[in-house]
Amino acid sequence: MEKIRYVVEGQLFGVCAKMGEKLNFSASSIRLYFIYASFFTFGSPIVLYLILVFWMEIRVHLRRHQNPSVWEF
Repeated sequence: MEKIRYVVEGQLFGVCAKMGEKLNFSASSIRLYFIYASFFTFGSPIVLYLILVFWMEIRVHLRRHQNPSVWEF
């Protein structure tokens, strides 16, 4: 079960885990609130989730561009 949790939190987008770190909440409770909010609002938080995923990925690429590794020269 821990391996599955690691893959889901680390390899997938990790938005809930990152928000949990910033807000000092557990990632599982944020996921549950997100799921409940998605059901009650007919999926509109999914748009917010996708925006956060896009923003997190852009930040990673911008950091790599500013600090290239030895292999990227």
